[in-house]
Amino acid sequence: MTLNQLRYAIAVSKENSMNDAAKKLFISQPSLTGAIHALEDEIGFDIFTRTKSGVSLTLKGAEFIGYARSVVEQADILDAKYISKTNVKRQFSVSMQHYSFAIKAFIELVNSYGYEKYEFEVHETKTHEVISNVRNQKSELGILYLNDFNKRVLEKVLAEAGLEFTPLFECGIYVYISKKNPLAREKLKTGDAVTLEELDDYPCLAFDQGEFNSAYYAEEVMSTHQYKQVIRANDRATMLNLAKGVNGYTLCSGILCEELNGNDYCALKLDTDEMMTIGYISRKNSVISSIGKKYIEEIIKYKDKILG
Repeated sequence: MTLNQLRYAIAVSKENSMNDAAKKLFISQPSLTGAIHALEDEIGFDIFTRTKSGVSLTLKGAEFIGYARSVVEQADILDAKYISKTNVKRQFSVSMQHYSFAIKAFIELVNSYGYEKYEFEVHETKTHEVISNVRNQKSELGILYLNDFNKRVLEKVLAEAGLEFTPLFECGIYVYISKKNPLAREKLKTGDAVTLEELDDYPCLAFDQGEFNSAYYAEEVMSTHQYKQVIRANDRATMLNLAKGVNGYTLCSGILCEELNGNDYCALKLDTDEMMTIGYISRKNSVISSIGKKYIEEIIKYKDKILG
């Protein structure tokens, strides 16, 4: 196994095409195909599944590529420091469910570290992709929540992926809603909690989870409740537009970020004793990098600023 083979495999995984990867690598397609086959023969399993439409990673291949990225990155750092004497930027990547506070913490991290030594990636995405990105080492950390309902299932999924969940804080359940919503205007005056029955007149906004659209992967707590109206969307901006446009609502942690979402929304306490635990996932027995620890600190700092 050589570094070149690892670089080739990483390139193919990015392009999902032998031909496109060969062009990016400035080698012939037969040479690339031969190198990948030799690598697969050596490690004893297929990294890629070949189809007429291109190539895709196998389950074991996705895990292998994650480790390959880590090896290549470390090799590049060694080369830069001791051989070529150049500056190679380290990478930090985090994946998360759709949390504005996690994005806010990421912004603070970037502003604190700057771009001279680091390249940054942030993936605000589906629950399954958060898990997959950390498993494949595309991201060092993943931010998501557990509660009494999804904990057993997700902990099993995480264990099978070689990951572990570390809790950061617990919080109650809030209704995220436009201030123009009639229910919001009423509750902001009285200060009373919102009941699920009072929400029946409004559509519940939920993040679409694609092929993993089960209650256990839902980003919204109380996912087994029989909502009379549900609208699914893919991104936070669409959610905000729907909250205004159709008086929709979603359930959240109550940690708002007006700097990112604006001040046209509010979080009203839901009348329930249910709690959610926000935390991060990482690879088992891994050592969190210094910048990863700083990111976690920024999340807790922002949470304390908002919720105390």
